[in-house]
Amino acid sequence: VQLQASGGGLVQAGGSLRLSCAASRIIFSASPLAWYRQTPGKQREWVASITVGGSENYAGSVKGRFTISRDNAKNTVDLQMNSLKPEDTAVYYCKVIVGSYWGQGTQVTVSS
Repeated sequence: VQLQASGGGLVQAGGSLRLSCAASRIIFSASPLAWYRQTPGKQREWVASITVGGSENYAGSVKGRFTISRDNAKNTVDLQMNSLKPEDTAVYYCKVIVGSYWGQGTQVTVSS
């Protein structure tokens, strides 16, 4: 079981990044998927999730700026992040809810 996240990096405030998480040996199509983030000294917090049917939910802090999407044929889940703010700086993790599988994390840093 392996989840590979990519797309993190350094961006200026107001910029955009797209994170992607791909899985091997897991069938994405049977599970809700989610993105979380974590900053040093804080608990991992939920950012967004998408159901098997494609319904999306977002934390209040990112609603209107982030978009989660899934491609069951490719076993991928993406997070499009627009209008980024310095407080979005964190390590971002993808999660397959059924089985509770976590990706290894990708760093997002937003400079002011």
